Amino acid sequence: METINVDNIKAQMRKGILEYCILSILSKGDAYVSDIINELKDSEMIVVEGTLYPLLTRQKNQGLLSYRWEESTQGPPRKYYAITDKGSAVLGELDIVWTDLVRVIDNIRNK
Repeated sequence: METINVDNIKAQMRKGILEYCILSILSKGDAYVSDIINELKDSEMIVVEGTLYPLLTRQKNQGLLSYRWEESTQGPPRKYYAITDKGSAVLGELDIVWTDLVRVIDNIRNK
C-alpha cells in the first residue's frame, strides 16, 4: 500500500493559495518582502524568501504588482511592492473563487 505524504499535500495546497495571499496582503498597503513574509508567518503561512521572489516577479510581469525603490536607513535601498489596478481586479475575482471553494468544500465535508 502506498504511503500518503500529508505534508506534501499541505505544501501543494499552500503553494496554490500563496499568490492569492500576496495580493491580499498588498491590497492593504505597499510592503517590503520581509513585511510580506512576516505577515504570512503571523497568519501561520510559513514561506521562505526563495519561494516568494519568483512569485512576486511573476505577478509583476503579469501586471498585478508594481514596485519602487526606497532608501533605507539600515543598508541598501529596499524594493517595495504595490498592487496595481489589474491586481486589484484579479484579487476581486479570486475572492469570489475562494468563497465558492470554501462553500463547495463545506458542502462536501458536511454531507
